[in-house]
Amino acid sequence: MTEEQHIEEMMARVRKLELKARRLVRESFSGEYLSSFRGQGLDFDDFREYQHGDEVRFIDWNVTARMNEPFVRKFREERELSVIMAVDVSGSADFGSHHLSKRELSAEIAAVLGFSALQNGDKVGLLIFAGEPLMFIPPAKGSRHLLRMIREILMARPTKRGTSIEDACNVLIKSLKRKSLVFMISDFQATVLDKPLGKLVSKHETVCLRVIDPVEQNLPRVGKVVLIDPESGIETAVNTNNRSLGMAYKQLTHRQSEEVASVFKKHGIDTTDLSTDSDALPALHLLLKRRGKRRK
Repeated sequence: MTEEQHIEEMMARVRKLELKARRLVRESFSGEYLSSFRGQGLDFDDFREYQHGDEVRFIDWNVTARMNEPFVRKFREERELSVIMAVDVSGSADFGSHHLSKRELSAEIAAVLGFSALQNGDKVGLLIFAGEPLMFIPPAKGSRHLLRMIREILMARPTKRGTSIEDACNVLIKSLKRKSLVFMISDFQATVLDKPLGKLVSKHETVCLRVIDPVEQNLPRVGKVVLIDPESGIETAVNTNNRSLGMAYKQLTHRQSEEVASVFKKHGIDTTDLSTDSDALPALHLLLKRRGKRRK
């Protein structure tokens, strides 16, 4: 396949993804998004007379002096958010044992969340990262802007195919001047998670969406195979029919998942797992409902 054909195929995929994401947002997603995420501040709205129970700190003393009775400032919630999709496109993101790779699933999630944000008047930006940050697109409005983001997620080809959550967090902290909402979309197969995520959470509202594939959780019994680490390139010959090996593999992946989950819990990060073998929307719905209930 030539480079031109590859680009055309990617663009067809982006257009198909746009149609799907718009439909999902229109049918069921927009309201839950709106109720789950608030603006990052308050805008002055008007003055009104002081009422018993009002906070003294909201009294406007200049107006009070002119009117000879206490008046307080009224505020309305600032609705607009800056929403950042931080998407992992490392070597492991290209793996998929079903109809989608983890990268394609990440692009789909980013599209649904992005169109939800745009529909509610928010700005959307993108950070693509792997072993190093690859591209930062500042938050902006408009569907063309979002479609460019989705295209970049699908087409990015990192030279460093590892996963550096640390470098991604550092770029976000440095680049985002006001408090923002960050969706970190990754399999979180990184050696350093705790401190970087802790720093990010202290500056920005953060939601971690862990993209997984069932084969990575349970090694299928298919005989002798050569496993290739997509990030390091290391090859290992194994006999998947070996029960002891299968058990050890399952225990290892379970322990890794628990370690990642403990970091999220420690920093109070909302999270959910999204798998390449199932519809991601139900899990996203549950996540947003939990946030919405807490807000109420």
